[in-house]
Amino acid sequence: MASTSEPPEKMMFQLALRRRGISDQSVLRAMEEVPRERFVAANDRDHAYRDSALGIACGQTISQPFVVAYMTEQLQLNREHRVLEIGTGSGYHAAVLSRLCKHVLTIERYRTLADTARQRLEKLGYYNIEVMLGDGFDVPAGAGDFDRIIVTAAMEQIPEKLLQRLEVGGILIAPVGPHHGTQTLVRVIRTETGFERKELVDVRFVPALPGVAREL
Repeated sequence: MASTSEPPEKMMFQLALRRRGISDQSVLRAMEEVPRERFVAANDRDHAYRDSALGIACGQTISQPFVVAYMTEQLQLNREHRVLEIGTGSGYHAAVLSRLCKHVLTIERYRTLADTARQRLEKLGYYNIEVMLGDGFDVPAGAGDFDRIIVTAAMEQIPEKLLQRLEVGGILIAPVGPHHGTQTLVRVIRTETGFERKELVDVRFVPALPGVAREL
């Protein structure tokens, strides 16, 4: 698409991320490569590159670009990592992650979102992403353990059994706090002797709920 037809928000996209402190070149490149406008509702495509969250189906949201970039940068990904994402949503964050790691397993509790994201990602050629309909609070044992885990919905606390799915040296990023209010983005690193926890920035996410949704 010619630059003259691109929205001003897209032309300012990379600059805005850099100004807000995103410095990892691989993350910036991944954010540039993934077409965010393909992951939002049709009537929001003109606003896809604004630094704000947008509504999607099932009462969920696609996070603002800065939050996606910031969380991704904090994961310190490399090409050999296997990543678990809790909360597929539109599939956008999984697509960004997939540019930086070996494989992404993303779990979504809403069938509509899981099916739509799977079709979208396949159509766009993101073949190292597996979309699973399931409960992010109860990841199937057969899925194995992960080098990185990212939660894209608010948890009141991080479940111990989710922490136990981290490999030693692995990193987990999750928004922790009350469902209807402000949460704190928390980074947890698994060490040989336990877990190191650090609070990062305040954020607002939709609630992470247990179980698979009965409808939608």
